[in-house]
Amino acid sequence: VVLILRLSNWANGVQQVPCYFIFGDSLYDNGNNNNLPTRARANYLPYGIDLPGGPTGRFSNGRNLPDVITQLLGFDNFIPPFATASGQEILKGVNYASGGAGIREETGRNNLGVVISLNGQLQNHKTTVSRIASILGDQESATQHLSKCLYTVGFGSNDYINNYLLPQFYPTSRQYPPDQYATVLIQQYSQKLKTLHNYGAKKIALFGIGPLGCAPGPVAMYGTNGSACVDYINKAIQLFNTNLKTLVDDLNNQFRDAKFIYINTYDLLFADASVGIQDDLVTTIIGPCCPVANLPMNNGILTCIPFSTSCSNRYANIFWDGVHPSETVNVITGGRAYIALNPTDAYPIDIRRLIQLPFL
Repeated sequence: VVLILRLSNWANGVQQVPCYFIFGDSLYDNGNNNNLPTRARANYLPYGIDLPGGPTGRFSNGRNLPDVITQLLGFDNFIPPFATASGQEILKGVNYASGGAGIREETGRNNLGVVISLNGQLQNHKTTVSRIASILGDQESATQHLSKCLYTVGFGSNDYINNYLLPQFYPTSRQYPPDQYATVLIQQYSQKLKTLHNYGAKKIALFGIGPLGCAPGPVAMYGTNGSACVDYINKAIQLFNTNLKTLVDDLNNQFRDAKFIYINTYDLLFADASVGIQDDLVTTIIGPCCPVANLPMNNGILTCIPFSTSCSNRYANIFWDGVHPSETVNVITGGRAYIALNPTDAYPIDIRRLIQLPFL
């Protein structure tokens, strides 16, 4: 992809931050769910078919979103999952993300099994901070170290597709209309992000939710009534994203020693053909690249059938399975989160400018 080659020049082989910490769901998970009793796993082929080492637990045919950002930041290696991270390597960062996880504690659990919620990921980070303090000698040294790191946080997708949109498993859609649900989610998210700040995070990029109503799984499960996407799902998600962007302003006003930014994942998923996706977007939206079992079933399980055969033109597809984007899309999204090509890509600044801020 031309975009990533151009963007990689910014790194020039120099690591731009001392560490990178990742919180999120399956879009960001790189192996934390592998040994959990959960249906939200991706440690089998055809996942990882385009990774040199094969399947790792990434919900993609190749690199996921944090991998792309890690490379653009100039790291020599990908950030390890919390499940296996140990020793001195945690000084460079840890990935806590868990497929199926959400802002709400119950999200994903009733239909998928064990997942590591945002609360659980924050607890794991607290453990890491203590370990870093031990390695560096004291808490003050750890605090100084962490203040220079990049943090990316991506939640909310599962609070819809593995909670709100599954009334047979969760009561939330009966408790809240879409606007109230978005408000409640953001209120809960805000409290947890304040906890992250209390643990030493100063430079935090918050990723919005992509257009889930256009993914093959929701399209098959809910129908589109003649539209290209499930419009009511996308409208609900846009309520969340709008509130999340407002939350960025609120947090920046509240914490003068930190900087939060918003990444507009919703629009980045359908970045145009000039940066790597084929012209006919409709053909790539219709179905997943790998077969998904019982796709019309309304159970929230949208992963590839184990050891199935994937489509032949993986690099031209937007979606890899029932809901997760392909490596090609991850490259585009990660690149434009790192350096915005349009003013709407990131707010108020992009990741490249965030990590360069001198006063934090």
